[in-house]
Amino acid sequence: MRFDILTVLPGLLESPFAHSILQRAQKKGIAEIHVHNLRDYSSSKHKNVDDYPYGGGSGMVMMIEPFAACIEKLKSEREYDEIIFMSPDGVTLNQSIANELSIKKNIIILCGHYKGIDQRIRDLYVTREISIGDYVLSGGELPAAVLVDAVVRLIPGVLSDETSALSDSFQGELLDAPVYTRPADWNGHKVPAILLSGNTPKIEKWRFEQALERTRKRRPDLLE
Repeated sequence: MRFDILTVLPGLLESPFAHSILQRAQKKGIAEIHVHNLRDYSSSKHKNVDDYPYGGGSGMVMMIEPFAACIEKLKSEREYDEIIFMSPDGVTLNQSIANELSIKKNIIILCGHYKGIDQRIRDLYVTREISIGDYVLSGGELPAAVLVDAVVRLIPGVLSDETSALSDSFQGELLDAPVYTRPADWNGHKVPAILLSGNTPKIEKWRFEQALERTRKRRPDLLE
């Protein structure tokens, strides 16, 4: 699976993709993550990527040309399943969306900055707009990293234990059950006896009941 991320601040994305699961996925050749500096696609002498908004108002708007030039170059090299714009007014990212995107082959992700991007990019190129929450960040780089992480870990072969992703919170529309590890008794705080019983059917039943109860208390909206 290939991701092409368009940004004016590529340095913000160096660390998230250079460690842990995302690093291993790239080393295995399961995922490709390419970060493109939009300034490389600017036609202006000073490599500007933003300008004042028509109609006045505060802030600067990212220009159409650098985005269009980079997108067209990438599209000339391969077909893309999605061109995603990370935006606070997009559909809120959830596990279902991550699952859906994990079976795609090539995805372009656009990172906005400043006041936003020229609306014509959204109208002409973007196939989907995704938000990571009802708040505003300085740019789309961190949301892009969140999206890539959520998707890549679902690709077969990325996790050493592929069943792990299937039992994550939200996979079954429920939060995950409590988890424990050694020691079984820490300062009088003991692991539930059922988890030490070795009775797999009863353990699975307990985990489901715990997940249901946790969801009922913390995220009752998921049960609706």
